[in-house]
Amino acid sequence: MALQPAAGARDLNPLEVEQNRILCGQLARVYRLWGYQEVAPPHFEHLDTLDAGGGIDGRELVRLAADEPLGLRPELTASIARAASTRLASRPRPLRLWAEGPTFRSQLGDGGQQRISEELQSGVELLGDATPAADVELLRLLLAASAAVGIGPQHQPRLLVGHHGLLGALLDQVPPELRQRVRAALTGFDALALAELPLAESQRLRLTGLMRLRGEPLQVLYQLEQWLGPVPLLSDLAASLELVSPAASRLGISLHLDPTFQPHFALYDGLVVRLVCQGPNSPVPVASGGRYNGLVGRFCSDPAQAAGVGFGFAVAALREVLGGQGPGAERAAGPTLVAFARATLLGRALDELEALHRSGQPAELLGTAVESQNVAEAIAAERGCSRALWLAA
Repeated sequence: MALQPAAGARDLNPLEVEQNRILCGQLARVYRLWGYQEVAPPHFEHLDTLDAGGGIDGRELVRLAADEPLGLRPELTASIARAASTRLASRPRPLRLWAEGPTFRSQLGDGGQQRISEELQSGVELLGDATPAADVELLRLLLAASAAVGIGPQHQPRLLVGHHGLLGALLDQVPPELRQRVRAALTGFDALALAELPLAESQRLRLTGLMRLRGEPLQVLYQLEQWLGPVPLLSDLAASLELVSPAASRLGISLHLDPTFQPHFALYDGLVVRLVCQGPNSPVPVASGGRYNGLVGRFCSDPAQAAGVGFGFAVAALREVLGGQGPGAERAAGPTLVAFARATLLGRALDELEALHRSGQPAELLGTAVESQNVAEAIAAERGCSRALWLAA
């Protein structure tokens, strides 16, 4: 019999479970305040839903042994977009939804064996609104949710913002046969791969500069305008970020525009975002998302409703970053330990236990008799209880 969890899996202790519950509760309260309603997409779906039109590498999907091609969801967005376009199609747009739950991904370990990882996610989806206002709402909601769970300046938070259209416009200046390789080099921050491509020297220098171009939005937008000219996308992006920047500044979150940033999953065709905080040892991405109009269009028969934008928090990453600080680490006082001196007092101990419960106080029973208050208190301390109630005569 196996005594260890499967590769990629892990057991959560009671404190981690409690922290997850509190963090998800904090996030849910913010989502509801902004008008989002909870949905619960299924854990498994058809593979042609899960791969999000090729946006998710099939090697990352956990396939199920079934009579039809099914798999476990690697993220929540595709399932919610499908449900919004089918069962929820008659609801008025925009449709504001949120969900939380486990996601599953497959990868190869160092020895070539399959590893399945399970992660808890919490996030929102805003569907049916293709306007820049929806992008701004998404960014402001992400900031509000981050503040609610206790992320602050001490975590050195950075909100990375990119746009699929920006990268596309920059790649349009590259010979068509090289665009895919240039894209891979830029998004992978691979200067050596870029240096090996057969590009004109002036173009190579510009792309090398682009690889390093990230930071304060106005400065980045100015440089992009020198390269691309006054295209509407730049002015639209500037207007959106102008509505986000003051809120980010109030919360101590630095706003960075990164034209080459693309999330892990290739679901997105517009705005893309990632919130990164400083963890105990290195930067940790705690949330990511963006706009995915094309994905909604795969499920939606009405082109006017083919719009979606959303983000998701990685709850374990939040726990790692907060490290015992903030709302995610709050715990109620330990329970009272109800103990008794001899077996004939068991009934009275149970009555005391339930009386504490009726008053809203957590309490647990010590099922064997102990000889003194001191012994009861020592056992209570060992079990993490706040106090001992010892019943004698």
